[in-house]
Amino acid sequence: MHDFMHRFHNPDLGILLLRVALGVVFVYHGWGKVGNMEQTIGFFGSLGFAPWLAYFTAWAETIGGMALIVGIFSRYAGAVLAAVMGVAVVHVHWQNGFSVGQGGYEFALVLLLGSLAVITFGSGRYSLAGWLRK
Repeated sequence: MHDFMHRFHNPDLGILLLRVALGVVFVYHGWGKVGNMEQTIGFFGSLGFAPWLAYFTAWAETIGGMALIVGIFSRYAGAVLAAVMGVAVVHVHWQNGFSVGQGGYEFALVLLLGSLAVITFGSGRYSLAGWLRK
């Protein structure tokens, strides 16, 4: 089993899978916010945030997610998305406990840690940035 698993050792493929998984989720949720800005602004307002933060978050998730998917400016996108998710964990989900089923921070924490991992790893070889480096 050990030899079998080592044949598939490919950190760059792992980075690609991580980037795409995170990117798809961020684009999905960001585009949902962009497409319903009135409700997004209302929700942010109920948390005491200025309307511009709703726009920033919606577009950061959408554009940052796209950047992760294609693998360009991944560390910068990861940093912005980690900040967004850090705020989400603390100001939106923390008071509901851990379980995502109860509105807790479980899912947001995974997105935060995944974004931090992208900052650590960068885009990897299988990315637009990797292709442009050649």
